[in-house]
Amino acid sequence: MKTENVVLMQMAKDSLKGNWGLAVGTFIVYFLVVGAVQSPSIVFPSTGVLSLIIAGPMALGFAIFSLAMSRKQDPRLEQIFFGFKLFLQALGLYILMVIFTILWMLLLIVPGIIAALSYSMSFFILADDNSIGAMQAIDKSKAMMQGYKAKLFRLYLRFAAWGLLCILTLGIGFLWLVPWVQVTMAKFYDDIKEENQI
Repeated sequence: MKTENVVLMQMAKDSLKGNWGLAVGTFIVYFLVVGAVQSPSIVFPSTGVLSLIIAGPMALGFAIFSLAMSRKQDPRLEQIFFGFKLFLQALGLYILMVIFTILWMLLLIVPGIIAALSYSMSFFILADDNSIGAMQAIDKSKAMMQGYKAKLFRLYLRFAAWGLLCILTLGIGFLWLVPWVQVTMAKFYDDIKEENQI
């Protein structure tokens, strides 16, 4: 049996110990970069293309940073921009994930959620192996998540409860919650990766 979710959450806290400032600061930079591009797209829809272009590389960079933090392998703020070194793979992966999830959502909400859970390890997989393509990362994620989608969904529910508490802090608590979630996801990935040998 794989590591319990509550244990993964504690392991993530242990990895963040002494590095909360770096984790929070990195998330703020990530949020400002992504937010700066996405906000104008609401007023000027044409800028939505730019938002689409940077979303994949930034997501990959956040995965690279989170794995480094989780594994205590010299995490650095600039790692959130490393996804641009694999620009085409990251962009392709993001676009495919969005398209596939939307297509499943057209059937029903539940299939869409299941699809999103199936693809959830894709950016971590690409962060670990930059020799593969976008579709390969998705296929590996789907294989890796066999039997673990319900476990991951329960993990999300745990964090959703924390999210409600963060709302009471006028959103300030999310500065700590998001890095905790992301590093826990990295722990989840490494935990099931051992069994799948991916």
